[in-house]
Amino acid sequence: MQTTTLGRGKVPVTRLAFGAATLGNLFTPVSDLEARAAVDAAWEAGVRSFDTAPHYGLGLSEHRLGAALRDRPRAEYTLSTKVGRLLEPVDRVDGDDLANGFAVPAARRRVWDFSADGVRRSIEDSLTRLGLDRIDIAYLHDPDEHAAQALAEAYPALERLRAEGVLGAIGAGMNQSALLTRFVRETDLDVVLLAGRYTLLDQDGLAELLPEAQRRGVSVVAGGVFNSGLLADPRPGATYDYAAAPDALLRRALGIKAVCERHGVPLRAAALQFPLGHPAVAAVLVGLRSAAEAEDAADMTTRRIPAELWSELRAEGLLDARVPTPAGEV
Repeated sequence: MQTTTLGRGKVPVTRLAFGAATLGNLFTPVSDLEARAAVDAAWEAGVRSFDTAPHYGLGLSEHRLGAALRDRPRAEYTLSTKVGRLLEPVDRVDGDDLANGFAVPAARRRVWDFSADGVRRSIEDSLTRLGLDRIDIAYLHDPDEHAAQALAEAYPALERLRAEGVLGAIGAGMNQSALLTRFVRETDLDVVLLAGRYTLLDQDGLAELLPEAQRRGVSVVAGGVFNSGLLADPRPGATYDYAAAPDALLRRALGIKAVCERHGVPLRAAALQFPLGHPAVAAVLVGLRSAAEAEDAADMTTRRIPAELWSELRAEGLLDARVPTPAGEV
């Protein structure tokens, strides 16, 4: 599994990163044994980058990921989590306290907090849940409606923690590119996590964010590369951004799949590798909930893809000629 370094710093990431939102029971419950098996399989496949957040299952993802990594050599992997949402105890869990799709085992609720004190408390709480000695990367988590406070308070707090050596790298993660571009221009981030906006179906991030990140030496981690399922298995009823896929997008995804099949390449492989064709993209982040999914993702990330596949996608009008693609065979 190839490795690169984030931004101008020294934090390494593998080209495939393990997204642990699934370990917080995202949409489908996962047992402790299944969670551990997924992490073990990813490790055996060479994955050394793991991402979680307090938001995922109200801390359950951090608990499970920390338990699965605790006996691994700490210098051999990179761990990222997120700040901006604190977990507070409550007497009971109301429906409004649960994020869509998460089934959680404890009576806690999420509280938005992008203050400096909130950032430090979030890091301390995450370390406790993870049971680990340090966090390598901390992302501002979806600061969309809290941009002013995130820029004025949360970001400087992360910058201080990086200067103190508490964090190796700092970043921001969102499913939109416009605000991430602003963060890249106005701060000294190492990395941004862009979810769903640089994929075979959606290259919104290419307009401003990726060129700006490349100019400023900021790395991009591409998440949501399957666009919530449409690029994993395009069929009637498939989802795109967690809603029913529009007919036009479904037809396009099926067209991309047909081109892939003509070249003997699984669509999943093309979807996983496509973002890595841009020089700003350091890694792809994929949610994995089982050993089988971890093994498949590692296989798809290293599958050979002929340059002719990308050329045919362009010729068929399924990929813009200006979009960079992985060169030759991977």
